[in-house]
Amino acid sequence: MDSLVSVIISTYNSSRFIEETLESIACQTWKEIEIIVTDDCSKDDTVEICREWLAKHDSRFSMTKLLASDVNTGISGNANRGLYAANGNWIKFLGADDTLKTNCLEDNMLFVLAHPEIRVLFSKVNIYKNNFNPENFISTVPGDPITSANIMSDNNNAESQYQMLLLSDRVHFSPSVFIHRETLVSIGGFNERFPMLEDYPLWLKLTRNGYRLNFMNRITVNYRMHNQAVNNTGFKYLVNPNYFKHESFRKLCIYPYLPPDIRLDRKFIWISSQIFRFRIFNKDTKFNALLKDLLTVYLNPFRYIVRIRIALYRKLPFYEHYL
Repeated sequence: MDSLVSVIISTYNSSRFIEETLESIACQTWKEIEIIVTDDCSKDDTVEICREWLAKHDSRFSMTKLLASDVNTGISGNANRGLYAANGNWIKFLGADDTLKTNCLEDNMLFVLAHPEIRVLFSKVNIYKNNFNPENFISTVPGDPITSANIMSDNNNAESQYQMLLLSDRVHFSPSVFIHRETLVSIGGFNERFPMLEDYPLWLKLTRNGYRLNFMNRITVNYRMHNQAVNNTGFKYLVNPNYFKHESFRKLCIYPYLPPDIRLDRKFIWISSQIFRFRIFNKDTKFNALLKDLLTVYLNPFRYIVRIRIALYRKLPFYEHYL
C-alpha cells in the first residue's frame, strides 16, 4: 500500500466543523485515501455526524474507520488510536476544525516520492479567524524567506534541529505534518504521558532519533482559530497560558539536556513569569510587555552569563541557536 495515505482526524465535541473537514478530504486530487476518525468520548453528536457522513461517502475512499473511545484520553492517546489503526504508508493528521487544500495529499506524496530519504515533511499553513472566508485570513506560516535561523533551513540536520527544539518549540505549522507511518510507530508514537501536548514532544523524539524535519514550500492546510479551540482562541497573550501547564514536560524532556547556564536561564524565566498567570498582566499591552522584559531579561542574571558564553563560544552546540 505504498500509495495509500491514511488521513487521521482526531475529534472531540467537533460537531460544529467536522463536516467541512471531512468534505476537504473527499475533494482531494489524490485518490488512494484511507480516512480514520478517532473520537475522544465526545458529548455532542460528533460521532453520529461522522458515522452518517462516512456511510454516505464510503465509495470515495479505499477504507473508512470510525473509532469511538468510551473514555477521554486526551489528544495524544486519541492520535495514537488512529496511528495504530492506520494501513497507509503515509499519514496526514488533521484537526477536526481544519481543512486540507485540494492538492494537499498529492503535493505531499509527489514530494516524498521524489525525495525517498524523507520520513517527516512539513509545509505551509494558512491561518484564518473563525471561518475560511478570504476576509478572515490572518497569515501564512512559516513566512518567506526560510532563513538560516529557521529550523527548516537546509543548513540544519536532525541533531541541530533537536538542539533548537530543546531551546523552544520552533514548529508553528504543526497542522501541515505528513509522516511515514512505520517511522512514527518505530519511535513509539505520541507520548501519552502528556495528554494535551502531542506535537512538541513528538518533534523532540523524532529529531533525537535522527529523523530530520523536512520542508516543502507549498500551502497545504487551512488552520482555524476560534473561541472553542483547545490551543488558539485568538486572544493576544504575552505568555501563552499553555506555558504554565507544561512545566512537568520541561522538567522531564527539556531541562536535563540543556547546558547548565541555559537551564538556569529557563528556570529563572519560569519563576519570574508566574505573575503572568493573571490575565490583567498577561494582556498584550505596552506596560505588560515592558514588565515582562524587566522580569525575564533585564533582571535575569543567567541571561547575561549566557550572552557572555555566546560572545566567547558562538559555535558551541545550543549557543549558536540561542534566542
